[in-house]
Amino acid sequence: MAQRPLRWGFVVTLGALGALATGLAIFNLRSIVFSVFLAAFATVGLDPLVRWFQRHGMKRTWAIVTVILLIVGVLVAIIWVVVPLVVNQIATLVQAIPREVENLKSQGWFDGSNEASNGVLGSVLNWIASEVTNPQVIATIGSGAVGLGFTIANAIASGFFIAILTIYFVGSYDATKAAAYRLVAASHRDAFIGYTERILQNVGKYLSGMVVLAFINAVYSIILLLIAGVPGAFLIGILAFFITLIPLIGTILTTVVMTVLALIHSPVSGLVVLIFMLIYMQVEAYILTPKVMSKAVKIPGSVVLISALAGGTLFGLAGALIAIPISAGIILIVTEVVMPAKERT
Repeated sequence: MAQRPLRWGFVVTLGALGALATGLAIFNLRSIVFSVFLAAFATVGLDPLVRWFQRHGMKRTWAIVTVILLIVGVLVAIIWVVVPLVVNQIATLVQAIPREVENLKSQGWFDGSNEASNGVLGSVLNWIASEVTNPQVIATIGSGAVGLGFTIANAIASGFFIAILTIYFVGSYDATKAAAYRLVAASHRDAFIGYTERILQNVGKYLSGMVVLAFINAVYSIILLLIAGVPGAFLIGILAFFITLIPLIGTILTTVVMTVLALIHSPVSGLVVLIFMLIYMQVEAYILTPKVMSKAVKIPGSVVLISALAGGTLFGLAGALIAIPISAGIILIVTEVVMPAKERT
């Protein structure tokens, strides 16, 4: 190289340009790459369901077909039921919240509470009423949830793209893993397969467990809000489902939001929602979570918070959800591979 500086400089320049071009291409395709990652994680999360059908007498082929039919059924339900209902609930909330804020201000206890808080309570309620009626807020919330600045239409299209990819990945899951394993040297293949299968199974159990807990939380939230008479209960329940996928802080966030919205409806509703959500949080922490997540990899609370913050900063809510199972896989590698290797040396 020292004798041919021109050739060396030329090769280095080409390498740098190639790296820049690759990085630029990945950046331009970031939405597609991220959708592929989401579909891959959804596939890993659905694998325990396939195995559950197998344990109950189904052959794997029919178990996969059943799961694919369930995915299609969910898509049909979203198109024909969820989307129209969500649109209707958004319109209801936009009209109801400003009216209920005014009703709340007219109650006798409000003036005293507002003075005691130096006007903070009134300012917060005015801000909520103004923001709810601002069309840009809904678009901003949608963009933040997806994390990539998509419009609502693009977000829906991206969701269906992810669903179709997930169906394909579920159908070819075993074949894809077998092809990937063949890329590993034969001398290390058995050990690699063993660790990889354990990681995938544990992450899959973690993801499926979080979905089950989020679904229970969403159903409970909808029922509680309907009983309390809070408008937009179904929409709030759907948001609670996605937010609760973030462990530790998800249920706390949904409790705060639900309590505030219920309080705007009426102080009694706010108190009822707060009490019953606090009861649910205890049931979830001491009964549901240990039962549902007993076989999944355990993640320290500090790691969950750091992972959720890092993933959310990079890719929004979807990034926060993906970062946590990635952390679970890393923890499993460290505990099952790195630490035992260190003990042997």
